[in-house]
Amino acid sequence: MKRRELIVLIGGAVATWSLALHAQQPKKTLRVGVLWHAGSAEEDDVYLSVLTKAFSDLGYVEGKTIHLEHRFPAEQADRFRSMAWELVESKVDAIVAVSGLGAREAKQASSTIPIVVVKEPDPVGSGLIESLSHPGGNVTGLSLMAVDLSGKRLGL
Repeated sequence: MKRRELIVLIGGAVATWSLALHAQQPKKTLRVGVLWHAGSAEEDDVYLSVLTKAFSDLGYVEGKTIHLEHRFPAEQADRFRSMAWELVESKVDAIVAVSGLGAREAKQASSTIPIVVVKEPDPVGSGLIESLSHPGGNVTGLSLMAVDLSGKRLGL
């Protein structure tokens, strides 16, 4: 038997074995905490349905491959804090923070759980991340920060 044939044979056996093992293991349902800003699901219904659809488009099905744990703090700072801690204590796999206040409270509650910020005008200035190019830590997301473009805008 030639060396190439042996390598192909061993590679095929390893691939088949790993696929068989993977198929036997139950898939973990991801638990994602969502820290909204409104006081109820009805108030955030438009955004809630968009989030659910976005996860669905990525292949995550509510109740099967993902479980979204929603919290509605009604724009009250103390509720943001307690709900962020509640999500962390329940050991969610990630936290989606819709507002900057929610993101700051989630960051205070955990330095290890990934936190995705949906809307924060200045994540650097608010202390969520170190810089846009190298955020560091466990916080990521979308920034509306355009300070770097001010000079170019003035030039135009």
